Amino acid sequence: MNGTFIRFIIVGVGNTVVGLSVMFVLFHLFGLSYWEATFLGNAAGASVSYYFNRNFTFKSNTNVPKSLIRFIIVILSCYFLSFYIGKQAVYWMLAPTEAFSTATLSDIAILFSTVLYTLLNYTLQKFLVFPQKKHIKTLA
Repeated sequence: MNGTFIRFIIVGVGNTVVGLSVMFVLFHLFGLSYWEATFLGNAAGASVSYYFNRNFTFKSNTNVPKSLIRFIIVILSCYFLSFYIGKQAVYWMLAPTEAFSTATLSDIAILFSTVLYTLLNYTLQKFLVFPQKKHIKTLA
């Protein structure tokens, strides 16, 4: 990993604080749906993610337009996969009951999905968006 995962986590903490804050504010204070709140929160966190992951985490000199397109595709793919699977898994494991309201399940799903998103996002950014020269040959 050469420290990239640690740097990714450092950058990710900032992105996650921004993203989760926006998600929970939009979900609870503004009454947006799960999908609206998580999409907009994720977009807020991703807005600075590209810059810091390109320059700090992976120290990449990849072509900006190409890597930005890949970044957007990876972010959207990770978002839809992680937040769909996360919500389904939480609702399957902890069906709405008196112990878990729908809002509580959505909060748990947001947190669980964020973990899935982080792991998938790191892997795809490392190998597809900001590949090291030694990884580029295997992507061709």
